[in-house]
Parts: sequence; structure tokens; C-alpha cells
Amino acid sequence: MNFEAILFDCDGVLVDSEAITCGVLRDMFEEQGWRMTLAECMQRFVGHTVKSQRSVIEAHTGVPLTDAWLEQFFARRNERLTQSITAIEGVHEAVAHLHDHCQGRIAVASGADRFKVEMMLKQVGLIHFFEGRIFSGHEMPRSKPHPDVYLAAAAHLQIEPTRCLVIEDTTVGITAGVAAGATVWAYAPPGADAHALRQAGAAQVFEHMRGLRLGS
Repeated sequence: MNFEAILFDCDGVLVDSEAITCGVLRDMFEEQGWRMTLAECMQRFVGHTVKSQRSVIEAHTGVPLTDAWLEQFFARRNERLTQSITAIEGVHEAVAHLHDHCQGRIAVASGADRFKVEMMLKQVGLIHFFEGRIFSGHEMPRSKPHPDVYLAAAAHLQIEPTRCLVIEDTTVGITAGVAAGATVWAYAPPGADAHALRQAGAAQVFEHMRGLRLGS
């Protein structure tokens, strides 16, 4: 298919942020008595907003998930990301190629909050590709796995979702892209569960950003 627009997830696709964010989350849960490894934390929470997992968190910690706790998490997360965030290997070249291929019709459609997305893209030198075309699930009626953020990005670009290619790395995000009517390709670096990503609806799976190219 000749895609007319590319819609990128952010965490785990453009920036290598998921282990950093989950590291902070794991540390804060441990302070409340819920102990788990980083791998377990990532398995539970990658692709989900913290708020959407409220009942699970409260069941394991035994304390309410308050706005004050969330604010502390966001502050600690942002500090750690500012110190440690890096781009996914090869992503600058892939984004530049797709930006040119689609004549600028690319966007970020993230489940994360806008401050985090914009801060990370600035830190890694990608913001100029996406300014004015960044969409946050926090600003939608529903976040992923619902399609709202992808539908909003496609509408802004004035491209039918069926003509859009979504780039994702989680089953939650793939579900959202498929529900929007888009074709979804999954980034699955070595160690990722490529089978689960295909099962969720990814039409293609690629291991390195150099695989993310479209015909000229």
C-alpha cells in the first residue's frame, strides 16, 4: 500500500524510555511495599497509563492512588528521563526518510502526557519533525488501546486512517492502531515478543529502524 501518512508511537519507538519510566514506577511501588523486578514492572505497565491501572495498583499496595502520588511520580520520572533519555538506534534516519516520503505528513500519537512527549523529543533532537503534530492520549476521551489518539492525528493530517501507517511497539498500541483502521507495523528489537505483536494485529514486524523504509 502507498501510505499517505505515518503515525508514530513515542515511548519505545522514537525514544528508549520505557525501562527508565518503569524503573521509577518500580521504585515508588517498592516504597509502598509492592516489590517486583524491572522486567515484571515493564510487563505489567508498558503501553498502559498509570491511572488506567489504578485498581491493580491499589490492590497490591493497599493504599489509594492519589493525585499527589501521581504528581510525585511524574516529577521523578521527568527528572530521570531528562538525565538518561536516548533515541532508538537509527530512528533519526528513519524519521527523516518517512518525513520526506510523506511530504511532512507524519505525527506522534502517544499514550503519554504531552509534557513528557515534547520534553523527550527535544532531548533527542526529533522535535522539529513533529512540531504542531503531537497528540497525547491524556487529551483524548479515551487513551490506548482505544483508537482516539490515532483518529485525532489522522484527522489533523486530513488523511483517512486506512491510508495511514502506524508504528508501534506494544500490543496495547497495536490494538489502538488496528481499531483506528490503520495498517500497523511493529518495532520489535531483539528480545521483544514478536509473536505477541503479530497476534495483536501487526501487519509487519521489524527488528531495526533501518527496516522502516518505504519505496521512493
